Amino acid sequence: MSLPASSSPSAAHDGCPIVIDPMVRDLDGETRRLRDAGTLTRIELLGVPAWSITRHAEARRLLTDQRLVKDIDRWTLWRTGEVTREWPLIGMIDAGRSMFTVDGAEHRRLRTKTAQAITPRRLENLRPVIESITHRLLDDLEAQGAHGPVDLKSVFALPLPMSVISVLMGVDPALHPRLHTLYKAFFSMLTPQDERLAVIDELDGIFTDMVRARTAEPRDDLTSALILADEGGEPLTEEEVVGNLKAMVAAGHETTIGLILNAVRALLTHPGQLRAVLAGEVGWDAVVEETLRWDTPTTHLLMRFATEDIEVDGGVIREGDGVVISYRAIGWDTGQHGPDADEFNIARPSPNRHMTFGHGPHICPGAALSRLEAGIALPALFARFPGIRFAVPVEEIVNQPVLTQNDLQSFPVHLHGH
Repeated sequence: MSLPASSSPSAAHDGCPIVIDPMVRDLDGETRRLRDAGTLTRIELLGVPAWSITRHAEARRLLTDQRLVKDIDRWTLWRTGEVTREWPLIGMIDAGRSMFTVDGAEHRRLRTKTAQAITPRRLENLRPVIESITHRLLDDLEAQGAHGPVDLKSVFALPLPMSVISVLMGVDPALHPRLHTLYKAFFSMLTPQDERLAVIDELDGIFTDMVRARTAEPRDDLTSALILADEGGEPLTEEEVVGNLKAMVAAGHETTIGLILNAVRALLTHPGQLRAVLAGEVGWDAVVEETLRWDTPTTHLLMRFATEDIEVDGGVIREGDGVVISYRAIGWDTGQHGPDADEFNIARPSPNRHMTFGHGPHICPGAALSRLEAGIALPALFARFPGIRFAVPVEEIVNQPVLTQNDLQSFPVHLHGH
């Protein structure tokens, strides 16, 4: 999609925008370019201009600024028809009614229902379930890797969070392969837009059928809890429950896949730090938090829209402009994390106060679940296979063509050392 120059955001600093590569061919280089360009940076997303926020402090402020909203109707390019349903990223912005797409009182109403369903007690009750799934998948990994390389992603890192989120929500395990295929097609930049719109329709159909089944026969799962959670206001509508579930399944498994794989890759490329963890000198929680900061599962969060002009670091986001929170660049902010912010270091001397799961009203509701899963999966994986190593040069382990998620195509490993 090619837009006229008049459609570009008003530049805080002159110069060409940074074009975000949908094929993700040099994520580290792109992250440095974004960070080094300044707090407020002009970017281009598949031909569409927007702003990127790349500094921790400013992102933290803007994520609680009520002048930035999720309402797509406040986006000038949408109102004027210069961005349409044919834009490949539109489904990530105009994703139906859910707690992820509304603000203010309506957001609080939808999020409260989810908070009532995802309680600390419910998550703690999931711990033995996660441990059981982890050990079953490690058995599968060992069986498939007994005589050669095995894909850590497809056999372990992907089915673990998909199984856990499905247990939490009550998704039929028979749907797992289809759901994974659909979400992969939804996020991939290689999927033609007409196919992506068909994927959205099919996901809506799957979750609508599920919500109607739970409405008729509630169970002890999150879906039923969302339907039945009516304290403090009117119950959620069917559309709202479907929207919440569709987004939560996506975020609930995609984020954890990236977290697990990125942590393993970081440890295998930093053997001294791996030895420190295995010796008990550094805790697994430090591995999880440093991975979340340094190699964030979500690279860019799309998108918020300015309801009036907003001054940022000497520039101005104009009313109607779109704003992207670039979490990976934020994680490399030297002002927040020190001059070595672009280095992986599980023994950082200062507290690791990253913002990978967001901040403010829209902070990720599944953050505790993702941390719980990774905190179980990673030590179990390395306890079973302390000699695990790359089966291909690390340079050949490349990202999926996904603009928003830090997701690897595959992760071939040998489970035992030489």
